[in-house]
Amino acid sequence: MRKRTHLGILSAVLAVGMALAGCGGGGGSSSGGGSAPASSSGGESSASSGGGGQAASGGALEKILIATQTPLSGQQSNVGDSLKTGAEYALKLQQDEFKKMGFDLQLFPQDDQADPKQGVTNAEMLVSNPDVLGVVGHYNTGVSIPASAKYDSASLAMISPGSTGVQLTEEGRKAVHRICARDDQQGPKGAKYAMEKLGVKSVFFIHDKTAYGQGLADQAKATFEKGGVQVLGYDGITQGEKDYSAVLNQALSKKPDMIYFGGIYPEGGILAKQARDKGFDGFFMGGDGLDSPELIKIAGPAAAGILYTSITGDISGTDDGKKWQEDYKAAMGKNAENYSVYGFDAMNVMLNGLKKAIEANGGKKPTREQVLEAVHSTKDFQGKFIKVSFNEKGDNEYADVFIWKVNNGKAEYVERVE
Repeated sequence: MRKRTHLGILSAVLAVGMALAGCGGGGGSSSGGGSAPASSSGGESSASSGGGGQAASGGALEKILIATQTPLSGQQSNVGDSLKTGAEYALKLQQDEFKKMGFDLQLFPQDDQADPKQGVTNAEMLVSNPDVLGVVGHYNTGVSIPASAKYDSASLAMISPGSTGVQLTEEGRKAVHRICARDDQQGPKGAKYAMEKLGVKSVFFIHDKTAYGQGLADQAKATFEKGGVQVLGYDGITQGEKDYSAVLNQALSKKPDMIYFGGIYPEGGILAKQARDKGFDGFFMGGDGLDSPELIKIAGPAAAGILYTSITGDISGTDDGKKWQEDYKAAMGKNAENYSVYGFDAMNVMLNGLKKAIEANGGKKPTREQVLEAVHSTKDFQGKFIKVSFNEKGDNEYADVFIWKVNNGKAEYVERVE
């Protein structure tokens, strides 16, 4: 990263936010409506393609929908909800501005269930709805990749707040963007930290066989091997299972300094707990898939000492950051989590592109192609936590990686990894 930004909090968006911080409702957003699967809400449509700017003359507002695609049910719903709610908060803060421009801006939350098939089904529904001009999502790389083919075919701009898999932006789809780091940044930086700061000499890899989990493990593994660390094993598990004794017995028999897990927090918490129960006293490390308070609930006391790389830093590290968290809780009725910020900033990037497209279209409702072009051209946009410039692939040139460690029952920020 050529430049780095830590909490450029006092932006124009926050200025609006302070004025609206006490508003738990909000004109027209689908607050709380995202818990149902997309198929249950797919009938909402009826957009017009022209006009705009009618508010001043008392005409009807034109509807614009920005969808979110995250897991709102199932084991990963905690992170999915934090991403959706962060995006919803950003949209709420700008609804009045869009109303003055003549548009009824609404959130259109969808539950992709962390499942590729459901993600594609949702994507097909969103593509068929002409009011949908952008998508904030997905969380899982394995869902983002197949769904992105649908968005790209319809020139529907997608901004992922959390899909880190390398393949996502390597397939040449202009509709695809993400504000987070890739796994070929995250995996190597985590391995570098383990070697240089922890003195790790041997590691056993476990992954969840997903595009994200195995991809992350592969990236970390290559860096460990290059650094002379002994890789004692590399094995996969199945998501949703509750007993990982077989793979852990194999791992612990090799006496590794570290178990590195490529996967998500539901399985990560179980693995950490069962490993400690079996007497493992080495390091347990993973990636941003472990970044959830649910990890600590699942692992219990065994969560102590877990390390993970994350695409998010410490949002409470400054007074401005703490104030934002307070405003968020007052407006949304729940605490902001690390991923809430990425949902928030991904939506802010989308809405910035939408406004530019409206302006370029003479104040009228833009086409999807116009919105996509404006989003794709994003340069040096300062969000709440991260700065965003998309390269030609749709990756953020300012994306960064941070280390977190669980201590005393909570995740604590350690440092940014160079």
